[in-house]
Amino acid sequence: MVRGPDFSREMRRGEEAAVDALLRLAFEGDDEVRLVHALRKNREIAGEMVLPSDGEIVGYYALSTFVEPKGWLCLAPVAIHPKLQRQHNRQRMLGLLTAWARITGTYVVVLGQPEFYSRCGFSNARAARLTSPYPITHTLLVGPGDDVPEETLIYPKAFENL
Repeated sequence: MVRGPDFSREMRRGEEAAVDALLRLAFEGDDEVRLVHALRKNREIAGEMVLPSDGEIVGYYALSTFVEPKGWLCLAPVAIHPKLQRQHNRQRMLGLLTAWARITGTYVVVLGQPEFYSRCGFSNARAARLTSPYPITHTLLVGPGDDVPEETLIYPKAFENL
């Protein structure tokens, strides 16, 4: 029988320490841990998903609410345990997220590597008319339809400290 990570699911109460440990390991530092703690404290988290495997948390992503545009979500951070990287687990988790975004009509923005995130369903071209404090060349968008929205992104306050 093939063994590997289970399906991603919502993070449960009590799993915060395991997520913190994964973020420290995956990013080799505390910046993402501080970001997630600030998002939680400010009630800016819209959802947190984990990827369990053999009783451990081996994958994680957070969705936070943009200040503007209303109803849009920001994907950050995204982490996979270093031992499970390059096995398509992150792509599998995010593929489910992009399908959800299209079905529910929710716009989700990510700042990251265009080559990777485009394989998960995000589009750099659809983000081309967004105004952001971060480089548009590394800003990608997924959501309903195939429009190229013209919006100004105002990130949650927690991102100001990065």
